[in-house]
Amino acid sequence: MVVLQLRFLLVPFLISVMGAAQYMMQDAALMNYIDRRFLSLERLEKCNQDILDYVEEFRDFSKMVLSRLAGLNNYKAEVKSEVENLLTRIERAQRDIDYFGSVTDSNTCIEVHEDLVKQQLSEEAEEKKKLKLMLNASCDHMLAGIKSLKIVKKTGDKHGSWMKDPGKKHTKIYLLNGSVNNVIFEFANIMTFMESNHTLKARRITLPFPWEGTGHIIYQGFLFYHRYGSLNEIIKFNIQKRNITDQMLLPGAGRVPAYQLSPSTKIDLAIDEQGLWAIHAEPETGGNIVITKINHITMAVEHTWDTSCSSKDAEAAFMACNTLYVVYNFPSGGTSRIQCVYDVLDAVNTYEIPVLHFPKRQGSHATIHYNHKEKQLFAWGDGSQIIYKLHTKQKV
Repeated sequence: MVVLQLRFLLVPFLISVMGAAQYMMQDAALMNYIDRRFLSLERLEKCNQDILDYVEEFRDFSKMVLSRLAGLNNYKAEVKSEVENLLTRIERAQRDIDYFGSVTDSNTCIEVHEDLVKQQLSEEAEEKKKLKLMLNASCDHMLAGIKSLKIVKKTGDKHGSWMKDPGKKHTKIYLLNGSVNNVIFEFANIMTFMESNHTLKARRITLPFPWEGTGHIIYQGFLFYHRYGSLNEIIKFNIQKRNITDQMLLPGAGRVPAYQLSPSTKIDLAIDEQGLWAIHAEPETGGNIVITKINHITMAVEHTWDTSCSSKDAEAAFMACNTLYVVYNFPSGGTSRIQCVYDVLDAVNTYEIPVLHFPKRQGSHATIHYNHKEKQLFAWGDGSQIIYKLHTKQKV
């Protein structure tokens, strides 16, 4: 009986002891957690202090760099002043040397100068003789006026090109729509082209590479065009066989538009009685137009001329009988006019040529091609396909 009473008394006691021990263990764990948190906060505070120290050091370093840069600027100004003084002294010394040289060797210098002039004149005469042999000197006519126009059709985009092949006997018409495209439409004749459903009767020719601008030309069964995406690559494409037969790079071309008012055309190819020409502009010529004679068979450059014709306010140009005719207009459109002429053989007195106006039409031209076989201009103006008949005369 006594034993049973002791058991009943010990059980609650043991339970209370175990509960107290459990609470003590939980308190110890909590204190340990709090200690760790305080330690983390101390580390974070130290990190923040280190960052502040680094920022202060960087500010000091920045101030030092700025002060040294200021010193370098002062030193640069001093060096520049010294260099300018040195250049001034060199120029003075050079003037003195030139003066003494002119006094002591004046007769010799004059003789050498005259010899150089004679040599230069002889070389120029020889060059002209070679050019006349290369070009057909019997081509002696020049443009005297534009008699009339005929709007054949209105189709396609604002920019494009259409033409015949003056090197073939057939009467086929070729339409190249847009300033970037790779599809040519070939029509049996101009009557087929003028029909309302003309594209249904056209032969479609797809090029392997698209063209750029509107300065392409067709001659003796080949399309010559500026390849899109290239600086100055000209491709020769066989229309009948539908393949590329040759290509070339035109030095200096492709960096600026050939005409200010036709910015998509960097290289304008032309055909006249002498064959294939390239018309373009170069930054080195101040934006003036450059013409290059190209052998259409070998695709080699034969000769290049820097002209006095500006590309500013120009919209198109064409070659006829060794002569470049540049067409100008207003940026907003108006009456096109030819007011710059350049003959590569100096057979035309360009200063006596009056300004030639295009008749009965207000607008602009995306391209103008001369057909020497028919003595006509094939033009593309604001989506219209136009033919201009020409009046010519003998070169003066």
